[in-house]
Amino acid sequence: VLEIGSGRGGGASFLARYLGPAEMTGIDLSETAVAFSRSTHHAPNLSFRAGDAENLPFEDEAFDAVVNVESSHCYPSLPAFFREARRVLKPGGSFLYADLHDAATVEAWRDALQSSGLTITNECDITPRVLAALDRDDARKKVLINRLVPSMLRRSFFDFAGIRGSKMYEAFRTGSFVYFSFVARK
Repeated sequence: VLEIGSGRGGGASFLARYLGPAEMTGIDLSETAVAFSRSTHHAPNLSFRAGDAENLPFEDEAFDAVVNVESSHCYPSLPAFFREARRVLKPGGSFLYADLHDAATVEAWRDALQSSGLTITNECDITPRVLAALDRDDARKKVLINRLVPSMLRRSFFDFAGIRGSKMYEAFRTGSFVYFSFVARK
């Protein structure tokens, strides 16, 4: 299994420990995130390396599954990312994917995924569930941000964390931003 955009490694570590793939690889553009992941997460089937989501350093058809959660909206080219995910998947392999986008771009987003040669087998608008999770965790995140973040930076942190009333929260609440999950097959 390959997680593209593994960040600080928690997702890849969870998959390695609880779902038990023979090999779990996390890749991230940030060398700092990769170093943190290597020093923090340890499992015999888990590794991390630096690399670009649009130019993956792996052979064709190397993975049974590719996972990407909430990072592709930062990539310069979604079509290039989707082509790379498809390239490294074995025939019949699964692309497990979730991210947020401007609601006005959902058709283009879906078209880019389908144009990669992957076949969407499941698609779900999970925005209501994301909002419910943001609501449940709102108070805890506010306390942490207020305690740890200098006051001049708090508004940015509130937005990033999706605190009630923030731009991000309101974008989800009003439907101008959506969060979808997809399962696609090669």
